[in-house]
Amino acid sequence: MQTEQLIQLVQTILDDMKARDVVLLDVIGKSSVTDYMLIASGTSKRHVGSIAAEVLEKVKAAGVRPIGTEGQNVGDWILVDLGDVVVHVMMPDARVFYDLERLWRADPSADVQVNA
Repeated sequence: MQTEQLIQLVQTILDDMKARDVVLLDVIGKSSVTDYMLIASGTSKRHVGSIAAEVLEKVKAAGVRPIGTEGQNVGDWILVDLGDVVVHVMMPDARVFYDLERLWRADPSADVQVNA
């Protein structure tokens, strides 16, 4: 499956599962781990878990083999690694605290160089 098709599939799943505030980040050249991140919020830990489980189930049914998942036991933040796309499903408080959108959208050219 092409990356664009995978992104579309995951976005559809997130929409069907009523995930909130879905954001797609292009991290090509910024991350050596993945090319895209999809970040979404759930309304409860159970909702976060259900969204992540649905993503796993549907991508597997589409022939995509997930690399791994993390955070299912806690439920505040579940990461689903699909290779070129990493899906972060988070509780709103965790999302505000970690602020991945700001972290990965940061403009490295704006960094201040400090001479030693």
